Amino acid sequence: MKIVFAADPFALSLKKAIVDHLEKNGHEVIDVGATETDSIPYFKSSVAACKVLQAGEASRGILLCGTGMGMSVIANRFKGVRASVVESVFAAKMCRAINDANILCLGAMIWGDWMACEAVDTFLKTNLADGLDDLADFLKETAKTVESIEDK
Repeated sequence: MKIVFAADPFALSLKKAIVDHLEKNGHEVIDVGATETDSIPYFKSSVAACKVLQAGEASRGILLCGTGMGMSVIANRFKGVRASVVESVFAAKMCRAINDANILCLGAMIWGDWMACEAVDTFLKTNLADGLDDLADFLKETAKTVESIEDK
């Protein structure tokens, strides 16, 4: 799977752990920053990642900052982007199964490397309504409705 990835300077260590894990498992990572030598703030790297996702150049995105919240606030301003901040592996599953999120936001102040990789794996393998068979029709219809909502 192609995954667009962005981090701010607070999350570079976690970024390295997750990118290494993704590449080891055969995923292609499109890295839009930051790096050790290019200290891009969250509000710029999040924009770059969302544009990649909107252009169809990646299937999913992962955004990292101190808490994940700043990245999420910026990402959710883009049409077609459904970014979720999560603080558990269970929430990483549910943001896909219930809300069809296409960007996972994690906080480096909150997550350790191993658990963050578990959350990423769960996010990537879960589809809308997975494990929620009784709610599948409702969730699929809701996802269509949510996608059609526009700011007036």
